[in-house]
Amino acid sequence: MSDAAPLAIDTRALTRRYAGVDVVRDVTVRVPAGRKVALTGSNGAGKTTLLSLLSTLVQPTSGEAWIAGRSLGERSAALRRSLGVLRHSPMLYEALSPLENLEFFARLYHVPDAATRIEELLRLLGLWRRRHEPASILSRGTHQRLSIARALVHRPAVLLLDEPETGLDPEGIALLDELMLRAPGVTVLAATHRVDRIEAWADGVIRLDRGRVAEDTVSASVPHAGARA
Repeated sequence: MSDAAPLAIDTRALTRRYAGVDVVRDVTVRVPAGRKVALTGSNGAGKTTLLSLLSTLVQPTSGEAWIAGRSLGERSAALRRSLGVLRHSPMLYEALSPLENLEFFARLYHVPDAATRIEELLRLLGLWRRRHEPASILSRGTHQRLSIARALVHRPAVLLLDEPETGLDPEGIALLDELMLRAPGVTVLAATHRVDRIEAWADGVIRLDRGRVAEDTVSASVPHAGARA
């Protein structure tokens, strides 16, 4: 269909094996641009590993994947700029302040008008008054807010989130919803145990069971484009 949304996430038999065990096995999913998808499954189902594969932090044992039309095999700067990643661990520099952390990542991603973008995010996330404090003294919830800012500073088209509600109070969750989970035009794949919240933001679910796709309400609605060139 010519008017179908382009695929933001496209995987073909994606597999990751550790010590002879397939932690992610033959995962084939297709997520159109702009969709908000909950990634569910029990502990050990492979959710974090799948997100690590898609964010280029881990290389697949076999299979292929594309993010925003770019192959994961490229491991290119352009591919990474299209991704905003929020992991279960904050991925922050503890010795740096919130301002310095965001300045570092803004330089890494060549963010235009970085000072304006950084101030905007720090104010939105309630961190402006604490912008000069070392990240090491901030609470877990404040770390998570700063991690949200870090993931958004370069305005990525695709967000890969691992338990994004972790450590957030109700106000922080409301900001997460506004800036990430319901952000217009942004594709979201978010691993979550908060099944009570899925209906509030997700328009599709992919459920993993022992590394395999057990349920997928997203890909079935996408016309198959056939093999890539």
